[in-house]
Amino acid sequence: MSTPALIDLTRQARALANAPFAHAGAAEAEVARVLQICNACRYCEGFCAVFPAMTRRLDFPAADVHYLANLCHNCGACLHACQYAPPHEFAVNVPQAMARVRGQTYTTHAWPPALGMLYQRNGLVVALALLAALAAFLAGGVVVQGGWAGLWQAPAGANFYSVFPHHLLVSLFLPVFAWVVLALGLGLRRFWRGITPVTGAVPPAGPAQADAAHDVLTLKHLDGGHGDGCHEADEAYTLWRRRLHHLTFYGFGLCLAATGVATLMHYVLGQPAPYDLPSLPKLLGGVGGLSLLVGSLGLGLLRWRRHPLHGDAAQKPMDLGFIALLALSAGSGLALWAARGQPAMPALLCGHLGAVMALFLTMPYGKFAHGLYRSAALLRHHVERRLPNPIGLGAD
Repeated sequence: MSTPALIDLTRQARALANAPFAHAGAAEAEVARVLQICNACRYCEGFCAVFPAMTRRLDFPAADVHYLANLCHNCGACLHACQYAPPHEFAVNVPQAMARVRGQTYTTHAWPPALGMLYQRNGLVVALALLAALAAFLAGGVVVQGGWAGLWQAPAGANFYSVFPHHLLVSLFLPVFAWVVLALGLGLRRFWRGITPVTGAVPPAGPAQADAAHDVLTLKHLDGGHGDGCHEADEAYTLWRRRLHHLTFYGFGLCLAATGVATLMHYVLGQPAPYDLPSLPKLLGGVGGLSLLVGSLGLGLLRWRRHPLHGDAAQKPMDLGFIALLALSAGSGLALWAARGQPAMPALLCGHLGAVMALFLTMPYGKFAHGLYRSAALLRHHVERRLPNPIGLGAD
């Protein structure tokens, strides 16, 4: 395709894709302003994927701003390298401007949007209230069946199914899981359609998918562009944010794998729970739970101590709500493992199941959705960088 034809296609596609963003807000306008300045400077061109993507544009409509905001990993390197950062009169703060737009995308593209708005504004309160309500509901079921003593009495058989039968747990969690898949799928679909004005007509090819998967699984862009890491509370470089993200991500994956393996063993191999060491579900769940607990607590500490210029302070309750549910799900799961056959096991089981259900129900409206949106943005980036640069000035 010739360059003039590509430019014309780009303009037409952008006009169509940006129709839903005709009334761009102040956050999108601020990103457009700072990127216009960055496009003239380009000192940070090699830091991450945002700046090469930026150089393919002369203007920044809201759809492209949503794409670039989710491409940003908020490592903070560009803020500390920028000669126009606050207190300069230009007040260029790319990480903070991007973070504010990124938070808006969680509600703009969430399905249904009203739930996204509720969680964004009151994330920590909603998370803990939902956990408490679900745990109380489950505890109420135990009390109805066996009285208050049933919460503090070792059940016969010393396993979870003595408290909640297997078919009851399936009937509780299957609708929750189906809802999460539906809401995440529709949200991701809305986001992908909204950020593809240039590459919408170009389906992702295998090499682009492989490069995007590599960037996602290695968290490549949390190295600050030079391998030394991110900035957190000050100008010092650290790789802790990348390491803790890995512990959290892969710990969560191992916990899901443990559940999947246990399901196969139950329904396919005819080996019902509970499982003992050294069974595969127990090994995967134990390692995954410990990794998830350490990673989430570490990320919570970093989030609490992070310099206010590095992000959007208004999102702290949402971030801490998600982190709290991750940590409580992992911690209660490990405690439940240790308390098997003990009098506290029924009460711990209610708390653990409440934490897991609350975590899943809030997934489509906060930081978990952010992981999917960022993966989609990276995929678009690797598709886009294989196309001719429409303005001929980029560093790809």
